[in-house]
Amino acid sequence: MSPGDEHDSFGGVGGSGQTRTRLPEGNSGDVYGGARRPVRSSRSLITVVGVVVLLVAAIAFANRGGGEPADTTGARAGTPGKTAPTSATGVRPVTGKNGQIPTGYAHDDQGAQSAATNYAVALGSAEMFSSVTRSEIVQTVYAPAVAAARQGDLDKVYADKGFLARIGLQEDGTAPQGMTFISRTVPVGSKVDSYSDDRATVSVWYSSLFGMAGEGSKNPVSEAWYTGSYELQWVDGDWKVTGVDQKDGPVPVGRDQRASTAEEMSDAVGQFGGFTYAR
Repeated sequence: MSPGDEHDSFGGVGGSGQTRTRLPEGNSGDVYGGARRPVRSSRSLITVVGVVVLLVAAIAFANRGGGEPADTTGARAGTPGKTAPTSATGVRPVTGKNGQIPTGYAHDDQGAQSAATNYAVALGSAEMFSSVTRSEIVQTVYAPAVAAARQGDLDKVYADKGFLARIGLQEDGTAPQGMTFISRTVPVGSKVDSYSDDRATVSVWYSSLFGMAGEGSKNPVSEAWYTGSYELQWVDGDWKVTGVDQKDGPVPVGRDQRASTAEEMSDAVGQFGGFTYAR
């Protein structure tokens, strides 16, 4: 395994090494402030208003009361080989946390999906670039039988000076003064590929934000889309990862939005926190 196979920038979440994220190329300077594209037509505006109305209605419906989630008998969320609802179930995802990582998942297919999704977020975070927090993440996310091996593999990648230099980080994995390093996984959904009492394979579709925000950044924050496949094992009363694979896409068409400035991106990272994800 080489750092290039593991991580051209961020692609191998958790050390899968199955794909690469191509970093943008360009000159130094603030590359976020590109010209705004043409203004949307009135038809597009009507569509946006309609979507907002639907979102408000959905939120109001979700907050009506504390009733039980809808019955999904015969079509459990994510059950392989059956038609499963893609909407969230509302089942409580976890019972606790280990540091900042949610743990204590239900011993069922929904618990496996919640575990895989939250572990994808942890493995794709900027904290993976610090030796201390990386070790905490690995010990929490991976099953004990594989944690030591994965720790060694990931340490080789994230400590590689050439790799860190390519993405603009210093040798200790921190951003240079005046820069903000951004690495976030944003899950869109999950599904169960296989499930048994003590084993599960879950696919998580997500976008990733990765890059350096700051004046003169050569690797501005960009977005990429992946589907990660997480092999899980029920160990000591919780779901843990035993293997990770990843592939590109599905990738949506980009919209006509102006790219934000480096300052706006830096501010957003400091102001917007993450979530605990649940099936």
